[in-house]
Amino acid sequence: MTNRTGRKKVTRLRPTIAGAGLVALDAVQSGIDYNYFAGGTCGNVLTVLSYLGWNSKPIARLKADAPAKWLTQDMSDWGVDTEYITTTEDGSTPVIIQRIREDANGNRTHSFSLRCPCCGSYLPGYKAIRGDAATELSEKLTGHQVFFFDRVSRGTLNLAHSSAERGAVVVFEPSGVGDAKLFREAWSVSNVVKYSNDRLRDIADIDLKAVRDDLLLEIETLGASGLRYRSRIAGATTKNWKVLKAIQTPSFSDAAGSGDWCTAGLIHKLCRGGLNGLKRATTSRLTDAIRYGQALAAWNCGYEGARGGMYQVSKNQFEHKIRRLLAGKAIRPAVDEPVASAENLPGLCSGCDEASRSRTAYA
Repeated sequence: MTNRTGRKKVTRLRPTIAGAGLVALDAVQSGIDYNYFAGGTCGNVLTVLSYLGWNSKPIARLKADAPAKWLTQDMSDWGVDTEYITTTEDGSTPVIIQRIREDANGNRTHSFSLRCPCCGSYLPGYKAIRGDAATELSEKLTGHQVFFFDRVSRGTLNLAHSSAERGAVVVFEPSGVGDAKLFREAWSVSNVVKYSNDRLRDIADIDLKAVRDDLLLEIETLGASGLRYRSRIAGATTKNWKVLKAIQTPSFSDAAGSGDWCTAGLIHKLCRGGLNGLKRATTSRLTDAIRYGQALAAWNCGYEGARGGMYQVSKNQFEHKIRRLLAGKAIRPAVDEPVASAENLPGLCSGCDEASRSRTAYA
């Protein structure tokens, strides 16, 4: 195809990412209201990448319930391909309560809870994809440049191995060690590993020497202090850890999800060409990719919820603010407004639903 100048028109295909891990419904409490979003590490990373122009394919084993409908609808609204999210009676739709408060000094903090705020019952948790389902899916799942995972299971590792064999970049973002043997295998199949120093303190107890030396890129986030990384990419090798300070945000509302934005930004800038593209990265390209991820994280801190800003600014405004942050310029403070609140959503907690049915029966 040619354009009006007679030159060949180049059509850029959307890169594709597949991911398995925590896909959850986030119930974000600020004041007396709750706002509901698709969330979880895997859910956030893949939804953000869809927002940035990727073809995102999350893999999750949810229950056929109301929270699953809400979160899959939210993801679909942002262009996420939900074909590989199953909703069955033996699945589970994780629900996470996030509370945003101010401390005695007026500083905003957040906390997470896995218990229902009404009755105190444990809310549904994560269930990994089954091994047989992963084997079947690995034959269908082709053409992706990146495979992302944040939870380790036999089925997920099978998908990671098959993705690696097809030339995809395998990105692992663990929140904990769990099974040490599976954790080491997850590390060995990965090309990029990113983790938080305050959530993975027990990594020091795991012998990773045999697999760590083959890793192309390792990133440890340091909260407000930024991050450090070490690279074994041929054109961007570092001798030791290299520290990059955080990009400061002009206003702080909530830090939840900022690590997920950083991961998505890194993948967006560094992994579009699959493993071969990652291996061709230069020092400047690697640094630019990490800084871009840090800029996304800083911008996200201005909004409540892990992806709150996506609902409150236009895509052009978002891109403008990110360019200014990368240039070291100030951006206007965010105006955080509720996006979708409700006092009560039936189906959020099975304990509350059961109690409600009992009251109705005896009324």
